[in-house]
Amino acid sequence: MDEESELIQPQDQSCWAFLPDLCLCRVFWWLGDRDRSRAALVCRKWNQMMYSAELWRYRTITFSGRPSRVHASEVESAVWYVKKFGRYLEHLEVKFMNPYNAVLTKKFQVTMRGLLSCLSKSNNRLKSLSIQYLELDRLVWRNSIRSSFISSLSFFLKKMGKRLDYLNLKGARLTVEQGCQILDSLSYVRNENVISELNIEDYFSHHLAVYNSPQFKKTMSTFHNLVSLNLNYNCISDELLENLCENASTLRTINIKCHVHDPHGQVIWGMSWAKLARQATNLKVNFFFERIMKYERLARILLQEIPIRSISLRSCYFSDPDYSMRPTLIDLLPTFRHTLQKLTCEFNNNHESLDDELHLLIISCRKLFYFKIWAFLDVSFVERILKSQKERQCALRVFKARIYTNRYETNEEDKTLQEIYRKYRKLIESELSYFVIVYSVM
Repeated sequence: MDEESELIQPQDQSCWAFLPDLCLCRVFWWLGDRDRSRAALVCRKWNQMMYSAELWRYRTITFSGRPSRVHASEVESAVWYVKKFGRYLEHLEVKFMNPYNAVLTKKFQVTMRGLLSCLSKSNNRLKSLSIQYLELDRLVWRNSIRSSFISSLSFFLKKMGKRLDYLNLKGARLTVEQGCQILDSLSYVRNENVISELNIEDYFSHHLAVYNSPQFKKTMSTFHNLVSLNLNYNCISDELLENLCENASTLRTINIKCHVHDPHGQVIWGMSWAKLARQATNLKVNFFFERIMKYERLARILLQEIPIRSISLRSCYFSDPDYSMRPTLIDLLPTFRHTLQKLTCEFNNNHESLDDELHLLIISCRKLFYFKIWAFLDVSFVERILKSQKERQCALRVFKARIYTNRYETNEEDKTLQEIYRKYRKLIESELSYFVIVYSVM
């Protein structure tokens, strides 16, 4: 064998034997867990590559609400790999979509308890944790299962909170007490935490007036390094804005969702927003409204002191002849013409024409670069916008429109849109991300 080995020349070996570690690591990075395991059996060098920290920094585990045998096996395998290589993990995302019975939630809770326990012992690198859309207020989460999961997560955050930079618990749907228990775990050691990005949108159950809770205000006072914050409007209060002033040197973005089923009638003083905007000079606020379309409600929320960058108004196809969008478009939104950069409008305005109002609003908002509209419009509205863009009356970079019509056949409108596109083709291709269609709602 020694003599035969001496006869083997380097040029006779496979090119894979000379592949640099950096390139080989990149090849492994694209492989799934099963293929990585098989590749690790090829030789000692490839086996060592299996233990490269670069391969295990990011992991996503998806638990199906209606699992098959194949999917169950994949989940078990994914959890096993996280436990084995957990010491390298920096970013963990867990998804558990629409479980349909308590057996699945129990299995998820037990699996997560073991996974989090293992990571809390072996990992000291985790920076990011995302567990979204658990909807813990659903009946499939029995009280004992829910309590056990919250305890496991709280214990894990107590140990890992001092290093965690990003936490996303969007859609958890907890009570105020349960939600604050988990968030308080982040500051268990030092009475403060280092979280810079926090997503607690839909974190609390519907119908809860979180803004009235002293416990929530106390919990949020432990966050001193926030750069980005996502939450619902039912959490906003003058006291919360005062606490956020402690993050003035770092705070850049606040994303606020306001849903019709969430309490949103609280009074917020404009001076509270003004103080926060004055201290957090780089702050941008983005509002997302769902089925809150009446001018009176919007005007109570959208105060002129808020440094608003983006507004999204969605009626979710609901039509209400008792309200008009015209006052909002004429009187309210132009208040933010000096700061508004993104505008999304999805509403059923079958009872009123808004073409002129929308066109004037776009022209008045000189910083507006993104405009998306789903509404009943005349096709000529598209040409008016493109004409204004050509004449430099607006500076859009993204223009998306779904033009609703009550007609079953849309051939005539489609033909008109094609003619408009041909007329402004050079402008569209050079300046715009452009998408316009006619949509029949018959």
